[in-house]
Amino acid sequence: MVILIDQQNLPEDIYKVIFATEQQEIVAKMLIKYMAENDGEIGKTEMGLFASNLHEGKAIIKEKGKSPLQQESRMSYNKRQFYDRILTPMRGMGLIEYDLFKKTYKLSDRFNRLMIKIGLLWLRELERIKNQK
Repeated sequence: MVILIDQQNLPEDIYKVIFATEQQEIVAKMLIKYMAENDGEIGKTEMGLFASNLHEGKAIIKEKGKSPLQQESRMSYNKRQFYDRILTPMRGMGLIEYDLFKKTYKLSDRFNRLMIKIGLLWLRELERIKNQK
């Protein structure tokens, strides 16, 4: 996945940096919230149920409030697009990792370590350029 950032206009929300559409941001936030509610780790079955609920339009974005004006909001998102545009990029970037042995998805800090590694690569390149003179 390619992340294009503008250091002068960097959004405060990490989801706005990573995802192209508002709908993708919402789905990613829902997934992270769901995983956090389950101690940061869910099984393959739970992930499938999450994707199916999204596909069928059963995923609740906003709970119904006490007032009749505060209606419950639900979201529908294609199951295949969820895996292709949300989960796979999040795994590839290191936000979520999959344990092959336990068959579970869990929240990860690998994204942060990757960004540090990229920064170090750039510093090495700058040093290499300076030493060529």
